[in-house]
Amino acid sequence: MTENILNAFSLKGKIALITGATYGIGFALASSYAKAGATIVFNDINQEAVDRGMAAYKEEGITAYGYVCDVTDEAGINAMVEQIEKEVGIIDILVNNAGIIKRTPMIEMSAEDFRQVIDIDLNGPFIVSKAVIPGMIKKGGGKIINICSMMSELGRETVSAYAAAKGGLKMLTKNIASEYGKYNIQCNGIGPGYIATPQTAPLRELQEDGSRHPFDSFIIAKTPAERWGEAEDLEGPAVFLASKASDFVNGHILYVDGGILAYIGKQP
Repeated sequence: MTENILNAFSLKGKIALITGATYGIGFALASSYAKAGATIVFNDINQEAVDRGMAAYKEEGITAYGYVCDVTDEAGINAMVEQIEKEVGIIDILVNNAGIIKRTPMIEMSAEDFRQVIDIDLNGPFIVSKAVIPGMIKKGGGKIINICSMMSELGRETVSAYAAAKGGLKMLTKNIASEYGKYNIQCNGIGPGYIATPQTAPLRELQEDGSRHPFDSFIIAKTPAERWGEAEDLEGPAVFLASKASDFVNGHILYVDGGILAYIGKQP
């Protein structure tokens, strides 16, 4: 039995790799891991993004290691993980956060755009997990957290590629848990609801007449909490799934959505 339950949530001495963690949700999760004691490693697709991330971490007083690598480049990811293991240590925690979304009606979306979303949002987590798992096995265990979505469960207009990728990521999460649980590796997912980030800011700005943006009104009406989520709302769940406290939690998707998936809507 843990003498102090808070110790079960400590990440002291752990090395965490968060993909695409230079801003937004990924940056918030990495910051929460640093607060819990972990060493932070992140990647992004180009040097400019990595430099921006390094500056942001420095401003927060966080020491981080940044690497340039595309999550869809298997040879590059393998080389990056090998370099991390040499320079920082074997990865204990992997957060597959990097992703994109393209909003286009399905019959107007090109096959190239569809493939790009699948490649980054689904193949990327497969490639990075595949590279990291051998080190976790060697070390005696590890944690993989895949950033899923409510679109892992629901459909919506204009996001067919994203929903297909996130639905696939949900099942990849369950399969990694099933296949590697015997090595003390837990693989779970976090399904964020609609989160207030710089990317969603235009959807939350007031119209010229002072009224809410139609999408903002839609989200408020669909969410029992009657607000957008904040990146900080994901910090506690992310630390839990990365810590000893979740050692017997495997193959689960934790939806942090203010209750959207539980809600049928207001009674007329």
